[in-house]
Amino acid sequence: MSLDADGGSGAEVAALSDKGSPGEDGFVPSALGTREHWDAVYERELQTFREFGDTGEIWFGEESMNRLIRWMQKHKIPLDASVLDIGTGNGVFLVELAKFGFSDITGIDYSPSAIQLSGSVIEKEGLSNIKLKVEDFLNLSTQLSGFHICIDKGTFDAISLNPDNAIEKRKQYVKSLSRVLKVKGFFLITSCNWTKEELLTEFSEGFELFEELPTPKFSFGGRSGNSVAALVFQKM
Repeated sequence: MSLDADGGSGAEVAALSDKGSPGEDGFVPSALGTREHWDAVYERELQTFREFGDTGEIWFGEESMNRLIRWMQKHKIPLDASVLDIGTGNGVFLVELAKFGFSDITGIDYSPSAIQLSGSVIEKEGLSNIKLKVEDFLNLSTQLSGFHICIDKGTFDAISLNPDNAIEKRKQYVKSLSRVLKVKGFFLITSCNWTKEELLTEFSEGFELFEELPTPKFSFGGRSGNSVAALVFQKM
């Protein structure tokens, strides 16, 4: 998945479709919430990488990665803590984590092309201690569990736009998160579709807010707000 830049308009996921009507949750169903869309995106990005070495867009921009790593550093998260990147896309965030020193990193994505792309990017960087798996987070294999840190930059946003019963899929996402994350483990989510208050409601069962991370602000018509929400939850 890819966005233009942190604090921007959220061109891909955040822009709700002009076609169709909002569902019960207020979102207009969109192809952006389907596996077919992201398979096509990553097939193109994989081809582009093979031809030109271009890794593609960074989801929410470089600052979003730096923000999360700074938080992990601030709270002295051990470098051997197990970290899961949910919807890893091109794997660039995994590379940054590895360069920072984290040694137990796993990236998952339901798109095989995304995992191929991230594998190619990681290989180009000369890294060998990163695990990659083709996994649908809503239908997890039994091997995936026991993580200290789970990170989501846009995957929950995309799920929210799925044309096929997005509300139930969001509930399943929370169940899957609860299954893979250790008790007292941390969940770091960055979203351009959901406000802080809405995310607190979505993750109210089994999780509590640990910290809100600062994100770029915008002003319009005398009012100000955040175009991106970045929260840290802790599993209870």
